Amino acid sequence: MCDSKTHTWQEAFKVLGIKYNPDGTLNREIQIPMVDATPTADPKQPNQLALSTDIPLSPYNKAYIRLYIPSNTPTGTKLPLIIYLHGGDFVLFSASTVIFHEFCNNIAGQFPAVVASVEYQLAPENRLPAAYDDALKAILWAKDQALGVGGRDPWLEYADFSRVFIMGSSAGANIAYHVALRALDFDLGPLKIIGLLMNQPFFGGLQRTQSELRLEEDKYVPLYVCDVLWSLALPQGTNRDHEFCNPINGGSYLGRVERLPRCFVKSDEGDPMVDRAMQLVHLLQSYGVPVIYQFNRGGYHGMELLDKAAAKNLYDDMKEFVYSTKPNQNGCGHGPNRCF
Repeated sequence: MCDSKTHTWQEAFKVLGIKYNPDGTLNREIQIPMVDATPTADPKQPNQLALSTDIPLSPYNKAYIRLYIPSNTPTGTKLPLIIYLHGGDFVLFSASTVIFHEFCNNIAGQFPAVVASVEYQLAPENRLPAAYDDALKAILWAKDQALGVGGRDPWLEYADFSRVFIMGSSAGANIAYHVALRALDFDLGPLKIIGLLMNQPFFGGLQRTQSELRLEEDKYVPLYVCDVLWSLALPQGTNRDHEFCNPINGGSYLGRVERLPRCFVKSDEGDPMVDRAMQLVHLLQSYGVPVIYQFNRGGYHGMELLDKAAAKNLYDDMKEFVYSTKPNQNGCGHGPNRCF
């Protein structure tokens, strides 16, 4: 469904490069290159930051983990484990899409950290909560790795399972938020999720915010395209005030919010969803969740994927958050908060 009075869903499909197949699946015509994992050092790339390998996550679908470790990590080193959820508005892209592969390479190499990037099921073939389910499977996989169930992957010997973070960008940040809440229902020991990082989280609602109205015809995520994406991703028969889209509106999760770990939220003035991110910060703060937030002037949705300076600033801010967050840390939401 497209709420715009001046645009149609056909226009949105053209922008997104998607068409329906006769069986109801999508033909995704805009193909950003995908790349294979690199499990061994490439002699042609002397400055290679990280190694990566793919690990099946479920025997019932194509979900998998692309696992990253820094190159030349000394034996015995223990690094934070980051479970990463890529962007793509729930409908597009993959953990192997080159922009997200390079993002995880940089996170693993520059933090440094062990990164588990989740290949989750896409909508509309698999509507929400399918992506949340796959993200939860990744967390439970990490728990099994911590326990050594069936033998631990050698690369996970570098992971400090008492310092686990969930990180996501755009739709991945939405998934990160919801799976962090879902994970509270499980005994994850000895795994400890101590932080949640959400970069430009993809949320919405029926009532438009000021930033959505101001940036209705945004170059990167125009409102009519977002409306269509939500119609493809949300459960059938629901609207944008469903809790998957609008966590501020209530729903089954609100009683758990106060139990979330320390959070990092980043957005930009030029992102139509910046007001949604601000609302999320206020919600978290109202429940006493410690929050570090960064709201920057200018910018646009997905800028870290196209602007190297913006990417470095994001890496630096997230690295500071990860390495300043300690196991069993309570409170201390103070930090280098910025608001334009």
